[in-house]
Amino acid sequence: MSVDMSILSLVTQASPVVQAVMALLLMASMVSWTLIVIKWRLLGRAKSESEIFEDKFWSGTDLEKLYEGVSRNTDSRGLESIFSAGFKEYSRQVKSSGKGYFGQLDMITRSMRVALTREVGQLESNLSFLATVGSTSPYIGLFGTVWGIMNSFRALSLTNANTLSAVAPGIAEALVATAIGLFAAIPAVIAYNGFSDDVEGLITRYDNFVEEFLTLLQRNSQRAH
Repeated sequence: MSVDMSILSLVTQASPVVQAVMALLLMASMVSWTLIVIKWRLLGRAKSESEIFEDKFWSGTDLEKLYEGVSRNTDSRGLESIFSAGFKEYSRQVKSSGKGYFGQLDMITRSMRVALTREVGQLESNLSFLATVGSTSPYIGLFGTVWGIMNSFRALSLTNANTLSAVAPGIAEALVATAIGLFAAIPAVIAYNGFSDDVEGLITRYDNFVEEFLTLLQRNSQRAH
């Protein structure tokens, strides 16, 4: 009598514990793939918007007009948000002093750093979940495999058929858990590493912009003197 060794059959015939492990890993995989798509779009948009804003910023456009345009955008992100925070504080200092320069550079720096920290938090959101899935899924799958193999040998000890064919289906069922664990982990690890590099690149870009913008404001203040 032939034994059905299809993947679907192995899953449906697995023990409840192994099935629970498989279900957990499949859910983790689905969530991680959803986050991968969302994060890929988010980081792609962040890089594109940063390039567009930097082109505007360094094109010689009047900063006040640029700020007015950014302020009208209620969904400003990335460099726009950082620039808006810095220029808003700069404008406040200019108005309060009644002169064309600012006296508290550290206040402008702090405002921009707060905005930068907020943007970095959004960029890094959910990366920890991908890292967790990538690092734990193989072990969860291995747990399911060990449990399934233990059950197979326990069942073998209760029968007189001490042959490989008697335990092969049970072992195959157990190994499916490891396969699903790897299926969940590999994309999560690849995505985490790729996204981490993208985030680091954007953070460096944001940091450089903060320094360049502060230098530009310092030059303007020196001219005003």
